[in-house]
Amino acid sequence: MNNYELMVIFTPVLSEEEFKSAQAKFAALVKENGGTVIHTNPWGLKSLAYPIAKKTTGLYWVMEYSAPTIFNEKLKTQLLRDESVMRHMYTALDKYAVE
Repeated sequence: MNNYELMVIFTPVLSEEEFKSAQAKFAALVKENGGTVIHTNPWGLKSLAYPIAKKTTGLYWVMEYSAPTIFNEKLKTQLLRDESVMRHMYTALDKYAVE
């Protein structure tokens, strides 16, 4: 089990309920595949550095989780299929970041 951090930028047209359900969907995906969610942090609506699909704002969400390495491919597939996700990035955390 490795530790990772996932940052997702959702489209700004989501309602508060849709934003929360999208967060819950990806957190449940981690748990279904044998991982654990360590911490989630919804940042909310923020300005983008550059326009993405003619949008200048996005709903940011950060999740720290631990999961097997092969799970990241499943997660990537689900993130790419979801139309509400504009951008995503996951990074492996080293032992200093975990502390």
